[in-house]
Amino acid sequence: MAEAHRLVGAARQEFAREPRARALLAECARRLEQPLRVALAGSIKAGKSTLLNALVGQDIAPTDATECTRVVTWYRHGSTPGVTAYAPDGSTANVVVRRGGGTHGLTFDLERLNWNAPGPRPVDHLEVEWPSATLAATTIIDTPGTSSLSREVSMRTARLLTPEDDRSGRGAGPILPGADAVVYLLRRLDATDITFLERIGARAGRGGPLGVVGVVSRADEIGAGRIDALHSAREVAVRFAGELERTGLCQAVIPVAGLLAFAAATLRQQEFTAFEALAGVPVDELGAAMLSVDRFARPDIALPVAPELRAQLSERFGMFGIRMAVTLIRLGVRDSATLAAELTGRSGVDELRSVLDVQFGQRADQLKAHSALSALAGVLAAYPGTAADRLRPRVGTLLADVHGFAELRLLGRLRTDELTLPPADLAELHRLIGGSGIAAHLRLGIPPDTSPDQQRAAAVAAVRKWRDRARHPLADQFTRSACLTAARSAEGTLGLLPG
Repeated sequence: MAEAHRLVGAARQEFAREPRARALLAECARRLEQPLRVALAGSIKAGKSTLLNALVGQDIAPTDATECTRVVTWYRHGSTPGVTAYAPDGSTANVVVRRGGGTHGLTFDLERLNWNAPGPRPVDHLEVEWPSATLAATTIIDTPGTSSLSREVSMRTARLLTPEDDRSGRGAGPILPGADAVVYLLRRLDATDITFLERIGARAGRGGPLGVVGVVSRADEIGAGRIDALHSAREVAVRFAGELERTGLCQAVIPVAGLLAFAAATLRQQEFTAFEALAGVPVDELGAAMLSVDRFARPDIALPVAPELRAQLSERFGMFGIRMAVTLIRLGVRDSATLAAELTGRSGVDELRSVLDVQFGQRADQLKAHSALSALAGVLAAYPGTAADRLRPRVGTLLADVHGFAELRLLGRLRTDELTLPPADLAELHRLIGGSGIAAHLRLGIPPDTSPDQQRAAAVAAVRKWRDRARHPLADQFTRSACLTAARSAEGTLGLLPG
């Protein structure tokens, strides 16, 4: 990160008289200081906005199919809530936020915008500021569906995640990458998803996002709302992970029931009381009433919960969530806080948060530096023949060091593929490549107060051990590659030690 700062600063001095290059490099410098940028992408109705609400734990993203879901929306931390529309020319307008009643979430009103410059304008993107601990650490970008019937709507996501150089002339220069990492939501794995993921992968070393995690979204729907729906979704996730391995792209594929995760985060006492009442209904009788969403909410179905509240429960939790909540209460859950925690754990969102922390959060500096250096490389290529050319070899060397990306890919494979190694060695390999954190002592599995000499000895021993494992004559190609990656990670810890 420090060297990325230094290189960007040196380039800014050399291009002080080139307005476009100066502006791009100033943005690079700001990016290095800002939170990590993670984009949510996927096809139409994949559940991106619902997952965003679940991750933040608040209802801040519209989930209905209105105009605001057809533009790129940036969610940043702010001291007070506010939404701003940006036009392509940089003009801004405050956006009125309307919150519906009942189960209806909020909507951004884009019909009557008062721009700070005369005349109507199209909306280029929205920026939402919201007080949130999640957004303080990570800026989340909600994107339109990649398979929208409108080509222009789909292109908004493509321009953000797969930026291409602007060839209109020297003064235009390259386009900065919009995101450092991507969470790609999959309801099924079709040609559109594969094509878009491959486009992201093709840009990974040339300005596009470096890290990609796949999510089998709306996982509760895969099993038709049955109590074992997430088990079915996990099997689908394993299959998707295997099929995506040939792209070398997704570092993990995780099933998540976003609707349940958000509902659990915002569980109301009235809803808990309703679940308690439903738990007292005989199993067969409740099962017959829950054959469909429509049947569950019918006034002529005799249940100890009002039809209006039943409809609200089905909209907020889905049939899977209702069944899960009732089952947990029957098994002994006695208060709303415990139920919320249990539902959250079963939604898959905690597993996703853990993966995002290991894959993205703890590697935020690496991912941001990669984005900044990719943009810097684009500026240097667009403006050749200056004193800044002396920076190109070092920028290229840093971008070529893709070991961090190799670690991310291996972590993803270890979730679905088994290595022919003893359990203790598997655990050690997982630690070495950053599966439990990227600090040197976490990688080496030693206490944080271990002396530098002892840490160095442990790192050297790990390098020798995993090099030897890679040379074993019976090791298959995957095992050899994994062992070499672990050895390289152990070598990297030596550079982190003092002295």
